[in-house]
Amino acid sequence: MDKSKALLRSLLLSYLLSGLLLLILSFALYRMKLSESQINSAIYVIYVAACLFGGFLAGKAIRSQRFFWGLLTGLAYFAILFAVSWLIGQKNNTIPDISHAMTVMGCCVSGGIAGGIFS
Repeated sequence: MDKSKALLRSLLLSYLLSGLLLLILSFALYRMKLSESQINSAIYVIYVAACLFGGFLAGKAIRSQRFFWGLLTGLAYFAILFAVSWLIGQKNNTIPDISHAMTVMGCCVSGGIAGGIFS
């Protein structure tokens, strides 16, 4: 499989997994009245799990330089997530929090790298 197609496929599937996990989280929020700290922690776990899954898929499909392709998957996931968040924030006149963005980037990159290594 072509490397760019494998990367795009892994990103698409990782975003689908994110959507599913966020849907489950929203149901849990509705039913269990979770606190804000529990929700924030769960969102970080979802980022790591989605990037782990994407990095794993990219590593399996490409079969060489799995560390690099996992890293690239995590960075691409974060870049898309950040761009969409920034565009939405521009409409609401909010400034993105850089420390929060760096934490999310760390979660995405480390999840992608781990997925690539485990593939």
